[in-house]
This record gives sequence, structure tokens and C-alpha cells, in this order.
Amino acid sequence: MIDVFLVASKGIPARYGGFETFAEKLVQGKQNEELKYHVSCMDNDEKHFEYCGADCFNVKVSLPGPAGRIFHVARVLGQIVRWKKENPDSQTIVYVLGCRIGPLMRRYAKKLRAMNVTVCVNPDGLEWKRAKWSGPAKGFLKYCEKCLVTNADLIICDSKSIEAYIQKTYQGKIKETAFLAYGAKIPEGDCESQKFESWKEKHQISENGYYLIVGRFVPDNNYQTMLKEFMTSDTKKDLVIVTNVEKNKFYQQLEKETGFHNDERIKFVGTVYDEKLLQCIRKKAFAYLHGHEVGGTNPSLLEALAATECNILLDVGFNKEVAEDAALYWSKETGALKETLTKAERLTLEEYSAMGRKAKLRITEAYRWETIISAYEQLFVSLKEGR
Repeated sequence: MIDVFLVASKGIPARYGGFETFAEKLVQGKQNEELKYHVSCMDNDEKHFEYCGADCFNVKVSLPGPAGRIFHVARVLGQIVRWKKENPDSQTIVYVLGCRIGPLMRRYAKKLRAMNVTVCVNPDGLEWKRAKWSGPAKGFLKYCEKCLVTNADLIICDSKSIEAYIQKTYQGKIKETAFLAYGAKIPEGDCESQKFESWKEKHQISENGYYLIVGRFVPDNNYQTMLKEFMTSDTKKDLVIVTNVEKNKFYQQLEKETGFHNDERIKFVGTVYDEKLLQCIRKKAFAYLHGHEVGGTNPSLLEALAATECNILLDVGFNKEVAEDAALYWSKETGALKETLTKAERLTLEEYSAMGRKAKLRITEAYRWETIISAYEQLFVSLKEGR
């Protein structure tokens, strides 16, 4: 038996972001009976429970904010150290997701390695580049990244661009890297029409009559550019934004700078946690707009390619690596996105359908969950066999 600990997601069942979905898919899709997954979860009710055959264990978050995340991950690793002492014969792999453990990584990696535990890490995207962080915060996050990757036995990147960045930036200071993509699933069958009809009626939206944005409401996802460009366009379609906005400071800033509240086509509809409904919302959109600029392979982009016929993406390396020629691209230059929206609406039915076929083929060839799960299982087994 190989015990694999997945550390630093919020936990499963998944209700949040990419790492949580990844952990859930890995657990749900497990094929190799030689593997036993253990998943840390953020919850003050410190107990163990089983989910899809995985041992899930809650660990308290002792402090709010980023500091709380750092110490949470440290507490998780401390519990794994104690578990390993009680199970010395276990073949154990620890897989840390993201850089939040930061400067404490060296201490715990050293302890774990001394106990014959293999330490794998996923640095995620370039978190320190996000526009929301101040200069000192960016410096600290870059330092966290360094602490993570230089103390790992294996660095797993879900983007080839991120892997190339890690290899170049930390040349001579790291051990091994590997590229293993994130996954997506092409929706099967018809939409859950009743839920979608209710959602559509609630927000006064028509099928195929809207552009869609799904993503965190943060500056580096380029909401300002997308809103401004959309507002200057002549499209009769709506812009539907599925995000966690709660009229916060960033929302108020955008409202003041763009005046989007005066454009009836722009509709913030809140979050949608019902996976089947969200798939249907993607499928029934005219096109998906993607403004993510950092972060490597973005789960919402994969899910859009799997479901939406036309995808319109910011022209950066991460996005082009994923979609290749299965999307239209725009730059942040004034007028560029407006022009791309016009181009999208001038596509013939055959051109439009061909884009959808290309997008789904891209998912099938490179990002199927079944393929990703199998690759991870092979990797975990090979690590304990010394390969």
C-alpha cells in the first residue's frame, strides 16, 4: 500500500477552486488499489471521515487570512509527521498543493525526508504576479515559491509554461520537475433544462444570447478591460458574469471607472455551485470570455473548452498552450477585444461549430480527467519504486 497525502486544498467534497476539484477527481477516479489517499480539509471540527474511499481529516485554521493558511498547512504536515511515526512501514508520499506553506516548508520537508517520505509539490501559477498584491506581499510570495520548490523531491506543474519558468528560475537549486495537466470533462447528454430555465428567467437571459465570464473577481483577471471593451461594442447580446462579487471594494472601483451599472446588457449573477447547472450555462452561452493573465492552466478555461462552442481568450502563453487554435484571441490594446467580439458574431454557422469541435477535441486529446488520473497513479507508483 502507498499512502498519498494531498495537502493544502480547502478539502473535499469540493466546493471551492481548482485544487479542491483536483483532489476530488483524483479520489473519485482512483483505479489502482495499491494507492490510499488521505486528504487534509480546513474545518474546526477536527475529525476523520471517509469520502469515496479516501481518508479525509479536518484540521483547524487557527488564524484568519494568509497567515492562517500558512499555519494551517504547517499543522497538517505536523500531523502527517506524527502519523508516519505511528506507521513507520508505510510507503508515504506527501503532495503539497500551492505555495502557502512558504518558509516553513524547509523544516517539514527535512523531517519528512528523514522518515523516508517522498515530498512532491505543485507551485500552482505565478501567484506573486497577481495585481492585487502590494510590493512587499509579492516579494514574500516569490520567497514562498522558492521555499516550496527548492525543498521538494519532485515539482509537478500543470502547465508546460510554469514548468519552463521553474526550471529556468531555479536552475541548479531544484531536483526534478514533471508536467501533469489539470483535467476537464465534456458534458454528456442534455442540460438540466428545468434548473437552467429557472436561472435564465430569473436573470432575464436568452439561450445563446450572452457572453459568459466565470472566474474569481480579482484585478489580474482583467475585468476592467473586458467590461470597457464590451460596453463599447455594438453587440445585442448580454454579458453574464458568474463570480463571487459581493459589491466589494474592487466592484465599487470598477463601477466608478467603467459605469457598467448603466449598461443593461451587463449582468453580475453571483456564484453557481451546482456543477450541472454551471455546465448548462456554459453550453448555452454564445461565447466564453477569458481574461486570466497569470496562474498557469486555469480550470475554468478547460471547463469552457469542454462545453462552450466559441471561446475568446486573452493572448498570453498560458492560454495559448491550452487552447491552441481552438479559440479566438485578444490583446489588452484598446479596441482589440471589441474587434474580436465583432469577429465572433460574424462567424458562419459552420465556422462557429468547427470552433466547438476543435475545443472538445483539445480536451479529449490533452485534458481528459481519466488520462490525468491514470498519469498521477503511474507517477505515485513509480516514485515508490525509485523510478
